[in-house]
Amino acid sequence: MGSTDTKMLDTDVLIAGGGMTGVAAALAAARNGARVILCQDRSVLGGNASSEIRMNISGSSTIGKELETERRESGIIEEIVLECSVRNPQRSASMLDLILYEKCRAEPNLTLLLNTTVVAADVEGSRIRSAYAVRESTEESFTIRADIFADCTGDGRLGFEAGAAFTTGREAVEEYNESGASRNRDAYRLGSSLLFTSKDMGRPMPFTPPVWARKFTEEDLQFRNHDAWEFGYWWVEFGGTLDTIKDNEHIRDELLAIMLGVWDHIKNSGNHPDSANWALDWFGFLPGKRESRRFIGEHMLTQNDIQQAIDFIDVIAYGGWSMDTHPPQGIDAKDEKPCNQPFTPYLYGIPLRSMISRNISNLMFAGRNLSATHIAFSSTRVMATCAVMGEGLGTFAATAVKRKLPLEQAWRERGIVKEAQQQLLRQGAFLPGMKLEGNLAKLARISSSSEQKQGKCGNVVDGHTRAVHGEKGVRSDLTRAGTHRWMSEPGDGSPWLELEWEKPVTVSRISIVLDTGLHRLLMLCHLDVLQKHMQWGRPQAETLKEFKLIAHDEQGRREIAHITNNYQRMLHLPITLKNLKTLRLEVISTNGLDHARVVEIVCE
Repeated sequence: MGSTDTKMLDTDVLIAGGGMTGVAAALAAARNGARVILCQDRSVLGGNASSEIRMNISGSSTIGKELETERRESGIIEEIVLECSVRNPQRSASMLDLILYEKCRAEPNLTLLLNTTVVAADVEGSRIRSAYAVRESTEESFTIRADIFADCTGDGRLGFEAGAAFTTGREAVEEYNESGASRNRDAYRLGSSLLFTSKDMGRPMPFTPPVWARKFTEEDLQFRNHDAWEFGYWWVEFGGTLDTIKDNEHIRDELLAIMLGVWDHIKNSGNHPDSANWALDWFGFLPGKRESRRFIGEHMLTQNDIQQAIDFIDVIAYGGWSMDTHPPQGIDAKDEKPCNQPFTPYLYGIPLRSMISRNISNLMFAGRNLSATHIAFSSTRVMATCAVMGEGLGTFAATAVKRKLPLEQAWRERGIVKEAQQQLLRQGAFLPGMKLEGNLAKLARISSSSEQKQGKCGNVVDGHTRAVHGEKGVRSDLTRAGTHRWMSEPGDGSPWLELEWEKPVTVSRISIVLDTGLHRLLMLCHLDVLQKHMQWGRPQAETLKEFKLIAHDEQGRREIAHITNNYQRMLHLPITLKNLKTLRLEVISTNGLDHARVVEIVCE
């Protein structure tokens, strides 16, 4: 028999799972000073968004209903998507894989272990002492010791091995008084899907299905639109009445039979003659899983929390997707619509306590294994929401590490929670109803070369970085996109914005928040029809492309930064400016808009 080498690794934070949740968590924790190990059981990062599955990264953005408000996620997930838009105009799923990989490799505090599965945990009392991971490709195993363990695996493998309390299935209506819940508790859940991509080849392309492919009629698919063929169908869904972990191989086999059967119907039934020149280009063998285990945390997020947009004091992330439930029978529920999606009226907060295990004291979790009921989970499960959860988790974990506090103490201390919340705002995340504190720019007199009526220069210090809320938080009337920022007049050929302090200040960091069109969808999408709602393949038009920062401090008046070819929303400039009297931002060009926009300036 051969032997497997076991390596001992020590870190501050171990994150199991490298989907969008785990990547955002790892980047946030590493950037905030924690030593991080990220274990991903696949060869690529991204989970359901990766080239292996290719699902759109959906979130709080909607089509049509709220296009005049800025619901789209910011922070790390937007940083990733903005870069993907510019570097990946061809909309390649593998390019997203690469960008996620690059982001992780760029962080010196982050150790990335691909093809590495966490398979066991050593628990003493209520604490995880270490996790055991295996990498078959190199015949190695790892014993990883950490202060904080984070389960972002979706299936909850790390927490399950550690004995963390969890639930599965659908709660009964009386358990949490949820109007959308089932009458009786059951083991059913949302099923899994397999996607495909196809191309018009310009000539007839025959398709011969495998003998085991299923057969479908137009009547079978009456509630499932299949008139567009370039990207597969989320409603090719199966497994909701089974165990989506233990039965995953059977679910994959059946999904292949379903997906190829649907394509056979499109190509060979005679009902879709325009498909004659279309051919499958790619299809998945790894099911895109929606639901399995959900951990039981210090707070169970419910339908009522979401609908009422409860103002959690420990808010650490937010969501806004509809409460999107599907029949457990999936495609076999042919007489039912494939989903029920009551619109979520407000952006709602997600509390830190829903990411803290109830019985394992140093275990956190985020993503679709969040502590939430089935109905609440049906909204929080989408990947952009999972990513902002991950950023919240990683930022809080790093804050606890920085303060040398065990997790079980840190989440109970209001000052530590607030420190993490303020850091999230500082790095570009959005928390409903919360404002950044300690901005020295608020002490300055602000002037500009010109300003529009709805875009006064003083808006850059009003504490709001998007137009979805008023002073009282997300439950106030939604406001029109374009407010809460400075907007120069379109005819202003050399726009500038200046801060002047009556009493000079000392600044160690300047952050600039720009407009990136948060009212629009922006996702790597393989469906052409959605592209009309986006500006994909180029920078967002509203974003400043080139500008200078001019400071007047004890060293005199001087240029401290010249930013070129920018397409990101947030820029940080670490610089020491003593006795700063004025700071001027001089706009040279935008990425297409006829006037300059700046959302916020932060001086610390």
